[in-house]
Amino acid sequence: MRIAPEGWPFILAFWALELVLYAFAPLWAALLWLPVAVWVIAFFRDPVREGPRGDQLVIAPADGVVVSVVTVDEPDYVQERTQRVSIFMNVFNVHVNRYPMSGTLEYRHYNKGKFGHAGTEKASLENEQSTIGLRTARGKVLVRQIAGLVARRIVTDHQPGTAVRQAERMGLIRFGSRVDVFLPASARVLVHAGDKTVAGQTVVAQWD
Repeated sequence: MRIAPEGWPFILAFWALELVLYAFAPLWAALLWLPVAVWVIAFFRDPVREGPRGDQLVIAPADGVVVSVVTVDEPDYVQERTQRVSIFMNVFNVHVNRYPMSGTLEYRHYNKGKFGHAGTEKASLENEQSTIGLRTARGKVLVRQIAGLVARRIVTDHQPGTAVRQAERMGLIRFGSRVDVFLPASARVLVHAGDKTVAGQTVVAQWD
């Protein structure tokens, strides 16, 4: 199983504690900690994802559940009316994020904010977040990584000027969070609130 490199310090620390508990504490303490040590490995898994590809498709950037599909203004990069698809990740989802489309990364911005529940509407305005803007074959697309209640680290891999590929790793958010995709009005959104998504596989929108 492939592991995101950011996970190794946590995995080693959790399993070191498991070994200490097994060696020096009552057996029940080691058994209680064991599921947590196993979970941290699962949390940082980075599976290879194969699926549909193409400039006419928008692929899910995150594993999770669609919490909203709304029409909003996006003033920072797209600078027009957009369709926003919001995907919430719980602590059991894969947390590696992937680019929804191929293109050139033209915009990147980090905003230090709060750590409220990522599934709420106000999280898109108030929570800590990292935003990237892509120039794609179908126009401008914005992707926003939003920290959640227990998330304390957003990783965004690339800098402006980088050519990126659809479904390539975009970054990672640790321990519960959300990813928003802002799409041009010309795209046809295929998902609805409550739908589950798989990063790099689920088609969330397309152009006919």
